[in-house]
Amino acid sequence: MIASDTLTKVKSTRSQRLHKALFRGDVLTVANSEYRRTAQEMMALLLRGDLAGRDLTVEALALKHRSGTAVVSAKESGVAGGLDEAALLLQAHGVDVRMERKDGDSFHAGDVLLHLSGDVGTLLSLERVVLNVLQRMSGVATAARNLADCVFRCSSVTRVVGTRKTPWGLLDKRALHLGHCGTHRLGLSDAILIKNNHLALLASREEDAVRPAIERAWALRHESAFIEVEVRGEAAARKAAQTFQRLQEDYSEEYPCLLLLDNMSPQSTALALDMLRRERLWESILVEASGGINDENLDAYATCGVDAISIGAITHSTRALDLSQTIS
Repeated sequence: MIASDTLTKVKSTRSQRLHKALFRGDVLTVANSEYRRTAQEMMALLLRGDLAGRDLTVEALALKHRSGTAVVSAKESGVAGGLDEAALLLQAHGVDVRMERKDGDSFHAGDVLLHLSGDVGTLLSLERVVLNVLQRMSGVATAARNLADCVFRCSSVTRVVGTRKTPWGLLDKRALHLGHCGTHRLGLSDAILIKNNHLALLASREEDAVRPAIERAWALRHESAFIEVEVRGEAAARKAAQTFQRLQEDYSEEYPCLLLLDNMSPQSTALALDMLRRERLWESILVEASGGINDENLDAYATCGVDAISIGAITHSTRALDLSQTIS
């Protein structure tokens, strides 16, 4: 047996550190009581706003207390999202649900995603909220998958992650995960992200603010999934990376430390990465690019070799997928 003091500590790879920090969507499942409660509260809120206690059309046509079936099907191709969440809502109202696809599965136009059976009035009253959840989450999952695949074709080391621009909160984060993108922070209590507005309160220049900001944040590292600092220039990137490197060496501790290069052009980003490698700071940090990244310049950022590209538009501007419910 080898004595513990002779064991060599194995340093994790960049990919492992990135996934530990920014890819944590595997906890966002209905089996997780906290996520399940969040999903139920979101759908209850949507239903309250839509139903407000009664469905006048169902009442007027005397459609309650009749048994029937329905199918939810796709009118275009995509990636399934929200099936588990929709099933939670339907089953809570007495509807039997049989899934033809699982969340994260790909599907094509015409494919059936869900078979439903129950009271016809309930199926009609829940239809819009159910479809809204499915269309929203499938739209995000589909956009995420497309972007992840696009970036991987340009760079095998770069990954796409979302942001906190998530109107539907953790449901959007789960949809990102289903689309093979990173979740980034799950919330403000999840990790430390020092942005330009934080830095502005510590010093007039970001290169002067990053060191004290990181040093203050370091004290809470064990309560945080990672520490990240947003910089907009090479001088601040150097100072932040030097501070991260020194703290990890002083504490003999490997910890996810990230630089967010914000609104820097692909050319400026590439120069910053060259500087980090040249000054032997590269292995101490992970690098994320963000700001103004779209379909037209996505490949340019990916080929720079950054570890992650964050895109808020995946969740704040994604089009809902076209799905429909048909009752028989």
